[in-house]
Amino acid sequence: MSNANREAPPSAGRAGIKRELPEHFRDYRHVWVFIELERGEVHPVSFELLGEGRKLADKLGIQLAGIVLGPPGEATQHAVAEAFAYGADLVYLVEAPLLADYRNEPFTKAMTDLVNTHKPEILLLGATTLGRDLAGSVATTLLTGLTADCTELDVDVDGSLAATRPTFGGSLLCTIYTLNYRPQMATVRPRVMAMPPRTDKPVGRVIRHKLSMTEEEIITKVLGFNLDRQSAKANLAYADIVVAGGLGLGSAENLQLVKNLARAIGAEYGCSRPLVQKGWMPADRQVGQTGKTIRPKLYIAAGISGAIQHRVGVEGADLIVAINTDPNAPIFDFAHLGIVTDAIRFLPALTEAFTRRLSPHSHDKLAS
Repeated sequence: MSNANREAPPSAGRAGIKRELPEHFRDYRHVWVFIELERGEVHPVSFELLGEGRKLADKLGIQLAGIVLGPPGEATQHAVAEAFAYGADLVYLVEAPLLADYRNEPFTKAMTDLVNTHKPEILLLGATTLGRDLAGSVATTLLTGLTADCTELDVDVDGSLAATRPTFGGSLLCTIYTLNYRPQMATVRPRVMAMPPRTDKPVGRVIRHKLSMTEEEIITKVLGFNLDRQSAKANLAYADIVVAGGLGLGSAENLQLVKNLARAIGAEYGCSRPLVQKGWMPADRQVGQTGKTIRPKLYIAAGISGAIQHRVGVEGADLIVAINTDPNAPIFDFAHLGIVTDAIRFLPALTEAFTRRLSPHSHDKLAS
């Protein structure tokens, strides 16, 4: 969040009093979504943001645009087509060999030139490694506000973007307004927003823009690409079933109970933030707003109290099953099914029951 952002004063936004936008910002219109394309693949968070951007654009009565930056070729054209399939009214396209691999300088130059030329009102990016790097650079270059890691987006009576995010270590939620700066920028983590339906439709209006930069002007050079195989093992964000453990399990050894259940039902396993802080599990297994945001069909939380940062990261699940000895644990306020018992005794019994009853082909049946 840059210093151009402020929590809304009493006279603005949700108080219902419409503010007049400064004259020099009245030409800024439309909602833009950056379509993240890296190594030939569109990141799913781009489609999730198009779904959210569609809602904002419809409320404001303006257009939704996808922003595609990439090298000339089939992958970039596919990204353009997919932007329309997920709801974009038009696409701004910058094709250049310099955009083949992500580098901050050419991507920032392309995006800021697009913004200065076509003046969007709202610019949304995914809070991925790439998106966070690009968003910070673009906001700094444009001298505008950026609200990071948002969990909810809306527009107020005066058309200002209301961006909600956790604060104070995830103990509170606050809504941030960028009142006197344009574009209003926000990043959203993968799986925070629902995936919109995809509709096959022809490619619409594409506005091309040239990248005014040469290789000699770019300090960064790409020498190679190494996959982080350890992180790639965890697929929490897009798993259909997730089992996670918390401090209620008592020890690092008892996390094996979570892993056993996950294996039995074909699930991914994870944990709450305190377990990562204790070193009991790696950070890429953390579930919650400060870890992985998930939207599984089934989420089983064992020994997790349910602090607000954890709630924000899991409440998109279709079914949340909470197991905790404390009947007053916050997790029971948002779980669909609560079981007040000791997870250390209950998990082995649950694993045995699933192992006995599930056939080798029933994992898909469970997820459905």
